Amino acid sequence: MAKKKNNGAAKHRRPPAELARKLLATFDAEDRVLILIAADPDALASAMAFKRLLWRRVASVSIARINEVSRPDNLAMMRLLGIKVLPIEEVDPAAYSKRVIVDSQPHHSEDFPKLPIDVIIDHHPVGESAASCGFMDIRPRYGATSSMMTEYLKGAKITPSVRLATALVYGIKTDTASFGRPSLPEDVAAFQYLFPKANQSVLRKIEFSEMRLKDLALLHLALDRFVVRKHSLFVHLGNVSSPDNLVQIADFFLRVDSVDVCAVSGICEEKLVVILRSAAPRTNAGKLAESAFGSLGQAGGHKSMARAEMDLGAVQKCCKDLSEEPLGAWVMRRLQRSGKGRKK
Repeated sequence: MAKKKNNGAAKHRRPPAELARKLLATFDAEDRVLILIAADPDALASAMAFKRLLWRRVASVSIARINEVSRPDNLAMMRLLGIKVLPIEEVDPAAYSKRVIVDSQPHHSEDFPKLPIDVIIDHHPVGESAASCGFMDIRPRYGATSSMMTEYLKGAKITPSVRLATALVYGIKTDTASFGRPSLPEDVAAFQYLFPKANQSVLRKIEFSEMRLKDLALLHLALDRFVVRKHSLFVHLGNVSSPDNLVQIADFFLRVDSVDVCAVSGICEEKLVVILRSAAPRTNAGKLAESAFGSLGQAGGHKSMARAEMDLGAVQKCCKDLSEEPLGAWVMRRLQRSGKGRKK
């Protein structure tokens, strides 16, 4: 008899202890488990917590990332907390008996393997690709997947180690922007539970590792090129070494007092990447990204933060000139047109 799927997006969730039992019942002692992530602090911490849940319950657990890790804080987090993560190119997902995705869903990236996924635990809006998963717990109102994983640990009566608590605290802090973004009392409760157990010195070192010396040149370029229209800021940076550079610049510009929405775009590996940030009550960044760029590639996100990625070939059908100034102007126009009808 097939197991009934757990829809974690349901209004009335099961208690953490029951959810933990149901999750752990998905695995057998001989299972070789692969945890797949798009590596960022919340995903890294959540994967680390999932691995702890399965400790001594399965034959082996590996964590694989589908993206390059280049942000200094992510690198410092992995190094200081000893988080071992393999590039997806170095593993064969088909060789594992169970596959898990945390802090993401299969439709978020074409780099996730096209294989059955047994478990999805995430806090992003539910996508159609999650429907075929055996165990699904998706809670879009939560600020961080790390908060969800903390509840699973408590439900399984596992006290997190100092390293794990530090990782989960940082995961919650980054995805909620220290509770400056929408979150729930459950996020606050998880943070309060973990914070006394975390290593504050290591946490501060990770937090302060936000930018490398070479990143200052890109920041200088962004400061020279940005355009402001009312309370929205736009800047196109041309070729960048990593989309993470665009994220850093977008987060920086949103700190400006008169900027409520910012869009930072650039080209990386033959793709146009647009990073959106919104602090405007009536502007939903995720809907704006989907409306402006969804027909050309992958686009979406939360109310306050979103991302779009498009192959340059698809972009060129709409924007013939891909040189820096015309492409930047095209991105700005497309966002402005879409923004008129995409509120809340």
